[in-house]
Amino acid sequence: MGGMSFSKVHSAQSHLLQARVIDIEVDLAKGLYQFSVVGLPDKAVEESKDRIGAAIKNSGFTSPKHKNQKVVISLAPADLKKEGPNFDLAMALGYLLAADDIKFDPREKLFLGELSLNGKLRAIKGVLPLVIEAKQHHFKEVYVPMENVREAAIITDIDVFGVATLKEAVEHLNEKRPAEPAASSPPKLSPAPSTPILYEMTEYEIDFGDIRGQEKAKRGLEIAAAGAHNVLMFGPPGTGKTMLAKAFCHLLPPLSFSEMLEVTSIHSVSGNLGNTPLILYPPFRSPHHTSSYPALIGGGTIPKPGEVTLAHRGVLFMDEFPEFDRRVIDALREPLEEKVVSVARTKSSAIFPANFILMAAMNPCPCGNRGSKNKECLCRSQNLLNYERKLSGPILDRIDLWLEVSEIDYKKLGSERSGETTDDFKERVLKARARSKERLAKSGLNILTNNEIRPKDLLTLVPLQKKVREILDQAAYKLNISARAYHRLIKVARTIADLEEKEEVEVNHMLEALQYRPKKVEI
Repeated sequence: MGGMSFSKVHSAQSHLLQARVIDIEVDLAKGLYQFSVVGLPDKAVEESKDRIGAAIKNSGFTSPKHKNQKVVISLAPADLKKEGPNFDLAMALGYLLAADDIKFDPREKLFLGELSLNGKLRAIKGVLPLVIEAKQHHFKEVYVPMENVREAAIITDIDVFGVATLKEAVEHLNEKRPAEPAASSPPKLSPAPSTPILYEMTEYEIDFGDIRGQEKAKRGLEIAAAGAHNVLMFGPPGTGKTMLAKAFCHLLPPLSFSEMLEVTSIHSVSGNLGNTPLILYPPFRSPHHTSSYPALIGGGTIPKPGEVTLAHRGVLFMDEFPEFDRRVIDALREPLEEKVVSVARTKSSAIFPANFILMAAMNPCPCGNRGSKNKECLCRSQNLLNYERKLSGPILDRIDLWLEVSEIDYKKLGSERSGETTDDFKERVLKARARSKERLAKSGLNILTNNEIRPKDLLTLVPLQKKVREILDQAAYKLNISARAYHRLIKVARTIADLEEKEEVEVNHMLEALQYRPKKVEI
């Protein structure tokens, strides 16, 4: 090697929920051995020099420690904090290229992967958004660990190579053992036919037909699914609130391909993807009521997404709703209204997507027996007052449908399965979604559901007949509802009209929407 050698290769990392291409420059100079990584590396990146040295040695090359070299690896852009082990493969290849141990053209190639000491590649988090970013930057090839191939191969028009070891990557790049790129495997989506049934009927974990009684609650959930409305179910313990919530998620339509990529990217970056290469259906998140504020809303020194973001395009089920921390409950105001959540920290801040359906469930009191015909409530008045105060007026205003899930007659529990199944409800929901989507598309607004209609657009998108407006105004006066709840009533009535396949909101639609409002602000 001459007096100095240099190479430049490319990798990528996720920053917040965004992917960024990282340029890795390697400079070698004669002198006493020194290995430094610059460009705001975190501890995992800083320690990569030891992983890289061992992996290079155990792959049949001379370790940097055994050469009289000063090694400097620069990660650009220099002002962006570099996190995680994503860069190991690229840094090792960059070193070998600079040292003239291998020869290949690094242009239009992007390398991802963590190296173990024996040269094997380990899986990394967040591969999907990184491959999308590589494609947008016109890279032709991307190299990933074998465990990440299925996820990466979802993206078409870019060659994805699965690599098991550093030596295997070198042999491929040196063309000693060329490999074929992984076959692209985008999901096979059903074409959008005239009928709105977009996916095959299947067997569900919990079917509405398996839940005895609760017909009014089922009807409310059908409306919620059709218009993406927020729901609160209240009633004594053991009446089926959790079963209804789990059955509800099967009513929602599958995600579009762009939504699949969006949702999968969030879960991939968060490390929650597991063995699923692509999320096809709306996510269902059910955090425990003891979950912390950062776990629910997002947080950390470098902001990480919380449950409200992991539930994006799906359902956030909050059982024992008043038992959550008051700060967590009040923090739901922003995502329920704006469909995003802002997480601000001293060093950085982020805005994460949080467009979800809130499904809350609660008992009528701490002991659960308030209003029960068979059991006595043991709660003191102060306990009841504290329980009610946990839910503030602004949060209650953002709930569209209040569904009572009452005690069930034992004779019904022992009866055979009867009534409508999930497939029956789903068919009506999908038809209503198709109607609202078509109507909203004509408005030119980038929204898909009735719940997303802004108050200023209600007059034009949901015009009300004089008689319907009078009924709404009278009810609003008697119930003393806020302007926000007033607007939400109109949107719920519009969804009911869609379910009934009506062009306009009629009197019976508004009357039904009013049935789902609480008769008073207190619980």
